[in-house]
Amino acid sequence: MTATTFTDQHFTDQDFAALTDPLRGELTAHCYRMLGSLHDAEDQVQETYLRAWRAFSRFEGRSSVRTWMYQIATNTCLTALEQRSRRPMPTGLGAPASDPLGPLESRPEVPWLEPVPDALVSAPGADPAAVATTKDSVRLALVAALQFLTPLQRAVLILRDVLAFSAAETAQMLEISVASANSALQRARAGLARHPRTGDGACVDALDERCRGLLEQYMAAFERYDTRALVVLLKDDATWEMPPFTGWYRGAEQIAALIGTQCPAERPDDMKMLAVEANGQPACAMWMIGPDGVHRAFQLHVLDVVEGGDGTVGVAHVSAFFDTALFDAFGLPQVWPDDAERAAALPPGGHPLNPHHQS
Repeated sequence: MTATTFTDQHFTDQDFAALTDPLRGELTAHCYRMLGSLHDAEDQVQETYLRAWRAFSRFEGRSSVRTWMYQIATNTCLTALEQRSRRPMPTGLGAPASDPLGPLESRPEVPWLEPVPDALVSAPGADPAAVATTKDSVRLALVAALQFLTPLQRAVLILRDVLAFSAAETAQMLEISVASANSALQRARAGLARHPRTGDGACVDALDERCRGLLEQYMAAFERYDTRALVVLLKDDATWEMPPFTGWYRGAEQIAALIGTQCPAERPDDMKMLAVEANGQPACAMWMIGPDGVHRAFQLHVLDVVEGGDGTVGVAHVSAFFDTALFDAFGLPQVWPDDAERAAALPPGGHPLNPHHQS
């Protein structure tokens, strides 16, 4: 059924679902780029579908259903952004790199940028080229850079440069003139250029065998609590940040010092790691042992892996998120599976000490 026949048809709820359900993944990606939050994106996607369903009987087919849904989603996000501030990462706060041996400052009240599971922004069976484009356009560095743009600039840039809508389509969707859309795009591109997406080297696809091997080594180094092995995997000028802590750290040796002195782990096997798929990048989840001997949700790591001039790959940036509510969004358990029975057997409030952590 084509858009040109819509005015001659009577549509049912089933028609609405058939036409719009396949768009849910890409609309979630769109709202995530706009808002920088998985949870906010899901809320606005729900609002988009509610508004679209209410208006579906009046849809005249002057554009495709896809364009119409993007128009609703974009304006829904713009409305939501009227009451929200940008979602930063620690590197975006403007402070210099921190001392890894210094005190840690936590600000959980700040609405930090969040990662997004790949499964939520990719439709099953989608064209591989479209999937690759989507993954590239939700990379954390890009979404973080988008936060520095005004909501209108953000919308125009995404519609034009990510989704490839024309200037006329973008202007119509945002109810502004073509000249205003073009002006906003120029300012957005200039703003984005001031916040480059990566450092030296090209980002490596998460499915690249070298990248997958590097991630395995990275997780193994943490599980062994081997900071020297981590130094080998990190680029010399790698950066590390971990919201809600406001500090960020530059340099492989500085990052190793941070992990060696500030991490609550004490010995091998205190941390458990599992590879996950986030933001089209190599990523992993960490469970940390507690005084009761149970490994519980601790961090989600999203890595920028880049290729050097000699073809080798290394970790250029790590975003380590302490918000353990994200584990639920990624379909991950709060307790390491092998410890679930032990955790269930603990009495309320009972936390027998793990011998490894006795003083």
